[in-house]
Amino acid sequence: MPRLWERIRDWILLVVLLSVSVITMLSVNEPMLRGLRARALEFTARIESSLGGIAKYTKALDENERLREQNVRLNNNVARMRAALADNVQLRELLGVSDSTRSDLVAATVVSRDITRERNTLVLDVGHRDGVDIDMAVIDDRGIVGKTVLVTENHASVMTIQNTDFYVAARILPSGSDGMVRWDGEMHGMLLMELVERTALVEEGDLVVTGPSNVFARDVPIGVVTDISIPTGSPTMNILIEPFTRIDDLSFVFVERIRPPATPELSPSPTP
Repeated sequence: MPRLWERIRDWILLVVLLSVSVITMLSVNEPMLRGLRARALEFTARIESSLGGIAKYTKALDENERLREQNVRLNNNVARMRAALADNVQLRELLGVSDSTRSDLVAATVVSRDITRERNTLVLDVGHRDGVDIDMAVIDDRGIVGKTVLVTENHASVMTIQNTDFYVAARILPSGSDGMVRWDGEMHGMLLMELVERTALVEEGDLVVTGPSNVFARDVPIGVVTDISIPTGSPTMNILIEPFTRIDDLSFVFVERIRPPATPELSPSPTP
């Protein structure tokens, strides 16, 4: 025990003296005490300010993330509203077509589409149960879309105008020049009209409609003339057509189950 006391007594004495000195200095020297308090206050204030800045930065990040998510939701809602508005407009236009035609039409929704190859097709949600069969015309409020080529009980596959196997007889108004319209498989969104006599009076902007057909009624709009070319030495000219209907934005169409009968031409009365 005496040895332990000899080892630590100096340290204990040093601690006691230092404590007495600090207490005496702080109790006697009031300005020094105030200075130390002021420095301590300044130091803690700086630390609190830094911590407060970090907290504000973290809060700003959280707020920014919340606003970003809200912006995404609002954009999605706007996109859905625009899509619904477009569908509503198209449905009203189709309703106008249904009211203005004598054809037996059945409304259909495009449930899928394959428009990435030469044989672009659509699939509709109507079939045999709706009275739909193969080789029936498919149209919308703008003009022809294509024709049915495969029909099941509940669905129908449509060969569109943007299909290299699609052909339709057509004529140009007002000249009445006849020809054949098809897609050449290269110019997406455009059609080619061939076999038009090179002497025909055709101009850019002329209307192109369907001609005699076993599928389409006469005078269904196809598109407008955008370019005219005459191959060297050919008796016919090639006409580029911009179709009214674009298959990449179709949502609703009509299938024409029964075409209206053609108006018979009146023949002169026989002379008595």
